[in-house]
Amino acid sequence: MLSVSDLNRQVRDCLESSFPLFWVAGEVSNLTYAASGHVYFSLKDAQAQVRCVLWRNRAQLLGWRLENGQQLETRALVSFYEPRGEFQLNVEAVRRAGQGDLFERFLQLKARLEAEGLFAPEKKRPLPAFPRRIGIVTSLQAAALQDVLSTLARRAPHVALRLYPTPVQGEGAAPRIAAALVEAAAGGNDLVILCRGGGSIEDLWAFNDEVVARAIVAAAVPVISGIGHETDFTIADFAADRRAPTPTAAAELAAPDRDALGERLAALERQLQRRTTRQLAELGQRLDWLAGRLAHPAATLASRNEALARLGQRLSRGLGQKQQRAGLLCQGLAIRLAGARPRPGDRGESLAGLGFRLAHGVARQISDSAGKLNTLTAGLSQLNPHAVLARGYTLALDANGRAVRDAAALRSGESLHLTFARGGAEVTVEQVVAPDEAI
Repeated sequence: MLSVSDLNRQVRDCLESSFPLFWVAGEVSNLTYAASGHVYFSLKDAQAQVRCVLWRNRAQLLGWRLENGQQLETRALVSFYEPRGEFQLNVEAVRRAGQGDLFERFLQLKARLEAEGLFAPEKKRPLPAFPRRIGIVTSLQAAALQDVLSTLARRAPHVALRLYPTPVQGEGAAPRIAAALVEAAAGGNDLVILCRGGGSIEDLWAFNDEVVARAIVAAAVPVISGIGHETDFTIADFAADRRAPTPTAAAELAAPDRDALGERLAALERQLQRRTTRQLAELGQRLDWLAGRLAHPAATLASRNEALARLGQRLSRGLGQKQQRAGLLCQGLAIRLAGARPRPGDRGESLAGLGFRLAHGVARQISDSAGKLNTLTAGLSQLNPHAVLARGYTLALDANGRAVRDAAALRSGESLHLTFARGGAEVTVEQVVAPDEAI
């Protein structure tokens, strides 16, 4: 279940997200100028009406007063006032009905010139920082002229001004504005201000002419446009090098404020003085420090002589101490050398005893080795094959010189060599007797 607040919030979100900014036409009724500066009214036709609100910041820029019964075209956003659950339009811009065709022509010309690159940012010329002469293109009767002149007189009275009068509305105004721009651009001015006060789209239509736009772009010096109110846009604004929301703002863009420049210059002067004072103080401190280090050459030489004498004394003491330590070290080494020197007389008896022990040890070692040799010789004699042959045994070797150990390995007719204790014989096997038969 939804509360009323939740319902109204959802309705508001739905409405505001579904309708983009659009134009709506109708007749003004129920008009109210509130003390807050907001304007409340209704737009109606023969079948319906809708409540509208024009907020104070938009109403102040309108330039003319709304009245009941007027036919208007408003550019608005759909909104929903939650506290009272009311549907309304938030009006962003207002124009009198019947201006739709002019606005369509304005859009078509703007699109065509923009496609040609007439409004390209790279074609915009920078304004001079400190102009000396400014040309003003406007009507002698225009209230905007007085605003520009008073602003420049207050901000930059040193700048020379030259007026190029021209009609700013009506039949034939556009070519005369273009001609005045050409004259101002060639008149030795540093920049040109093109201005007029606010009005309806019909009043400002001369500034939506192609010939004016091309004259602005072709000018040899930068052009500032200050036409109408902040919400008024013309083709001349897009062609100009800088667009100001009002003629007064155009004058402020054209020349820097002399008083502000003076204050800035004074601030820079104070800053320079502070930096200079600080730098001089730092240099003074460094000079004092250097002066403290600076001494007379005679005093420096005397100080160096004293230091040299002290170093000589330290060197003498150091050498004496080093010689003393070296003498003590030599004495110690001499004592150690005397103790390590050989004495043949003291070592004679010891040498004789060692000789006796050596001879006795050698004799005993020879005796032990002779006994071992006899034992090994006796064992070797027992293993001598000739001793076995001397006891009546015979050694039989086959044709390859291998000893015959098994009669089964022999074949009849095979030659054998028999070795005896004395001599040998070559024999031929006539018959092989198996081991069992031999027994």
